[in-house]
Amino acid sequence: MSGTEQSLSERIDLSAHPDIAELGYEQARDELTTIVAKLEGGQAPLEESMKLWERGELLAQHCQAWLDQAEERLTAQDDNASDED
Repeated sequence: MSGTEQSLSERIDLSAHPDIAELGYEQARDELTTIVAKLEGGQAPLEESMKLWERGELLAQHCQAWLDQAEERLTAQDDNASDED
């Protein structure tokens, strides 16, 4: 299976976090931004901060997978257009 045919859930293991796997790029980015703001505020207790950090890491990976997939699609389209010339 090529990189462009893999689903986002196959690129990163979100089996334990189906709620993240279902998010679109913008939703995941917005939640990640909220988490970063909470962590930067420094008001959350340590245990909550660790949970936020872990979720933020998963969201960041999910966003990166979306961006990687978009780049691969654009590259493939560009390659196809070059082949037609």
